[in-house]
Amino acid sequence: MSQTPRLNELGEFLKARRAELTPRAVGLPDSSGPRRVAGLRREEVAQLTAISTDYYTRMEQGRMAPSAPVLKAVADALHLDEDQRRYLFGLTGMETAGPRRRALQKVQPQLRRVLEDFTSTPAIVMGRRMDVIAWNPLAAALITDFGAVPEKRRNYVRILFADPAMRTLYADWKSVARTAVAQLRMEAAKYPDDPRLTALVGELSVQDADFREWWAAHHVATLSVGTKVLHHPIAGELSLDWDTLTASTDPDQQLVVWTAEVGSPTHDGLRILASWAAGRSPSGVPGHP
Repeated sequence: MSQTPRLNELGEFLKARRAELTPRAVGLPDSSGPRRVAGLRREEVAQLTAISTDYYTRMEQGRMAPSAPVLKAVADALHLDEDQRRYLFGLTGMETAGPRRRALQKVQPQLRRVLEDFTSTPAIVMGRRMDVIAWNPLAAALITDFGAVPEKRRNYVRILFADPAMRTLYADWKSVARTAVAQLRMEAAKYPDDPRLTALVGELSVQDADFREWWAAHHVATLSVGTKVLHHPIAGELSLDWDTLTASTDPDQQLVVWTAEVGSPTHDGLRILASWAAGRSPSGVPGHP
């Protein structure tokens, strides 16, 4: 295969990453003699990935595009983090390195500060799979007490279908839930090998006929903007505009906020709800159980 700029960059990227590692760091014996190159030798990377030195050399010289299993093995051998893996696979036109264990998502500090500053605006942070990973007190008062939901089950779509109160809270629950299913399918396209997402879809498909029907329809949607009408037991009827902001530091974290026109009945209702929420005994710091 002739060289291309992307394959050249692939080779340079691999060369730079192996230069950062020592044999000891990857579990290889470190000879006492002088080394001609910084970091690992090509034959050491080949040994770690169970391929020939010639195969790895041609890959690093930009003369061939490796298969997905080989690229995954190289990524593991070079101890690449998630961003580096995504970049590596992107250079070869592959979207993902296949199934891998993902670390538990934690809300970005910048988003947490935004949540803490929002005292009259309900807001949550959604992560992968539409998990709710952070929220402010007003969002808990508006939607549900997220802190009372076990962390592993704190998923917006699961709450929509599993909590009976959601079906009376949302004036048009079916429309809201159908859209959420379409948004979840978009998440599934991004992470087709996510075992927790697969388990979530399986669980809801068994438990709810509506979810099963809407999932089978294969509609997709992104988190963006919209309007929802809520029948809140304390604040009354609320017509809320919602918007989504993606964190530049982690595209898998999205801040969802609900707002209303100043002076509108809904805006007044949010103020009433905020006063009620402020008077409650706090069950925890926003974003924590």
